Order: sequence, then C-alpha cells, then structure tokens
Amino acid sequence: DPARRQRHPFDQFIVAKTPAARWGEAGGVWADLAVFLASEASDFVNGLILYVDGGILAYIGKQPQ
Repeated sequence: DPARRQRHPFDQFIVAKTPAARWGEAGGVWADLAVFLASEASDFVNGLILYVDGGILAYIGKQPQ
C-alpha cells in the first residue's frame, strides 16, 4: 500500500498494532455509539466505559512472546 509507506513511523506503529489496522473515522463511530446508547438495547448497560479504539487496548500491555 503506497499510502501506508508514506506515513510517519509512529503512525505506522500504531496502525500495525491496532487490530482494526486503521484509524477510526469520528463521524461514523460516534454516531453509531450515540444511537446505541439512546436505544433500548443499552437499557441494561451501566457503569461501563466503552473504549472506541479499534482494539489497541487489547495490544497495550501484551507481553512479547
């Protein structure tokens, strides 16, 4: 992917370690989350932090093999 090769090294590192393998787009992610939280589907959800991070928290702290 030529666009990926032109990225800053830190950007390449983050994207490579994120399970979604890309940066999120705020418009779609936040709108979908707001719809979920406003719907009856979330009526039983409380005391929870929803991390919208593409899965990077699953990688952080992972021990090297």
